[in-house]
Amino acid sequence: MEHKRQHVLEFKDVRLTYHTKAGETPAAEHMSFFVDEGEFIAVIGPSGCGKTTVLSLAAGLLKPSGGEVCVAGGAAQAGNIGYMLQKDELFPWRTVEQNIVLPLEIRKKNTPQNRARALALAEKYGLAGFLKHYPAQLSGGMRQRAALIRTLAAAPDLLLLDEPFSALDYQTRLNVCEDVCRVIRGEKKTAVLVTHDISEAISAADRVLVLSARPARVIASHKMDFAETSPLKRRESPQFSGWFEILWKELNL
Repeated sequence: MEHKRQHVLEFKDVRLTYHTKAGETPAAEHMSFFVDEGEFIAVIGPSGCGKTTVLSLAAGLLKPSGGEVCVAGGAAQAGNIGYMLQKDELFPWRTVEQNIVLPLEIRKKNTPQNRARALALAEKYGLAGFLKHYPAQLSGGMRQRAALIRTLAAAPDLLLLDEPFSALDYQTRLNVCEDVCRVIRGEKKTAVLVTHDISEAISAADRVLVLSARPARVIASHKMDFAETSPLKRRESPQFSGWFEILWKELNL
């Protein structure tokens, strides 16, 4: 009997309305989708459609006006979610090692075992020689790698990535995307990437969700049928341009 993968994240007919002095603004309506265990999802949509709102709802930072957001079968809880932002947000006065173990300190889980596991991750993914360095001594790509390891330090069930490569120059962006995807897949993490870059979504994700203009809802879900998981190799694939054309048309309906 085939093992059914668990939905780590599920939006069930979610609606979100912002209330301001000027009145009500519908941000999302009838939004339904799921993310399975170990799946890497990318979310794209027209500018201003509320892609980051999806992450805020998933993280429990916003409460839906209707419907339900479930994480690993229950209501969203910040304790089992890792959130990676556009900027690395490393504390400049702390070393790379001290930055990486910060989530453990905050959650009072800075045990020798948890600390050793977090630092082993750093060493596994090329930060062994930089643990005593300060963020200012690292390249932008290396800083973003350190930020990802920090996010993974508390062993989250779900990773939320809010355009984590957008602050980097194009060449660095390609390399860091390759790097981050290798770490996420290597650690078999479940991840949701929000991006405005169609090429990035195609190259990184197992599945791409397309949102409508505001109020946002999911208008398409596409499984990326590449043999390769490497973002750089996917960009060289003959299938790449076909997927780009499909997603471009859906974003411009």
